[in-house]
Amino acid sequence: MKPSVSLDSEHGFFLSDILGRRVLAEPPGRILGRVQDLVADARLAVPPITGLVVAGPGKDRHFLPWSRVLAVTKKALIVAHGGDQPLPPVNLSPDEMLLKEQLLDKQIVDTAGAKVVRVNDLQLKPRAGAMVLAGVDVGFRGLMRRVGLQKATEAVLRWIFSYQLGDNLIKWHLVQTVGSEHILRLRLSQARLSRLHPADLADILEDLDPSTRARVFQALGTELAADILEEAEPKVQVALIKDMPTEEASDILEEMSADEAADVLQGLDKNRAETLLQEMEQEQATQVRCLLDHDKETAGGIMTSDFLGLPPQETASHALEVLRRETPDLDVVYYIYVEDQDGHLLGVVSLRELLTAAPTDRLDALMVTRLVAVDLEADPDEVAELFAKYGFRALPVLDKQGRIHGVIRFKALLEAVAPHLGR
Repeated sequence: MKPSVSLDSEHGFFLSDILGRRVLAEPPGRILGRVQDLVADARLAVPPITGLVVAGPGKDRHFLPWSRVLAVTKKALIVAHGGDQPLPPVNLSPDEMLLKEQLLDKQIVDTAGAKVVRVNDLQLKPRAGAMVLAGVDVGFRGLMRRVGLQKATEAVLRWIFSYQLGDNLIKWHLVQTVGSEHILRLRLSQARLSRLHPADLADILEDLDPSTRARVFQALGTELAADILEEAEPKVQVALIKDMPTEEASDILEEMSADEAADVLQGLDKNRAETLLQEMEQEQATQVRCLLDHDKETAGGIMTSDFLGLPPQETASHALEVLRRETPDLDVVYYIYVEDQDGHLLGVVSLRELLTAAPTDRLDALMVTRLVAVDLEADPDEVAELFAKYGFRALPVLDKQGRIHGVIRFKALLEAVAPHLGR
């Protein structure tokens, strides 16, 4: 016999509606105990309820399969009589979760709104003869329902303010749980969380409590973790990296832009920063060390060394081939910087010029030689003025001899000047 629901079957009901409710076996109406929790299959997009956690007179917790539930009434759950066999103890599989214990009052991510919310209640709905976890209540009404004050609160709000208190529900398929060790064993880089923009994910991590934040971050893939770390606030960057295993932390830093990795290391104590640098691959570590030599309040401190520099005799076709090959490792792809064998900047070729040039055209015939550049010691305000005046996407950084040391991206400039703008 399929379970039936005597409550509002169209809208379902909430977990708080049945927690603590009696469980009656029919026949003969024997009380098995009270509902302590519900068990759901966490593998599915809309998790079905697989069982009840029932506490009997002796307070021991037992498992009762949901398939035995005949009806959910306002006073009790009616279940099929299971004979004289005692209920087994609660023994969850790795794919099951406890709704009250693992979700209520926990933080989750609303992936549609890209924000962290608190679970006040859980919405259950009948579907195809089963009961499923359909949604999450994150509103004030759910909290009042939990404490038994929903009707009184609604009456007061209607009487004094003529305000109708509504539900604030998020469908289950739009949320990502983050607070449970068990659920975090799922690879989050393959889950809904990974489909958000890294900037949104960084905001989400900042809103999580520190222990949950660390678990979520370490559950992400290296590339995604690097993208998120680049977008995070400096204090959060340091908090995430300082206690991570050295090998994992260095792998993440290697995936980051050299200038972003340098920013993270500047926030760590010197011993920890040096340990991570020694663990990184030599080429990346060398680039980062060069950036660390410069004051972060100067052009040298906000530049990146991941740009493409080529000699003047290269052809457009070869330059495009090199650009195509090197792009995954470059921070700046809009410009190619033409330099001599000693690193002196001779000119700049835009990507537009490169794409419209004849394959055999040499870079020295395509490059712009009226250079706009900044000195290594230039302050961010000076850099900002040049960006505003010329509308470039990036600016080269030169030493006194005219050798190019790096390039400043507009994004890096914004990050440097944002604190002075009251960010």
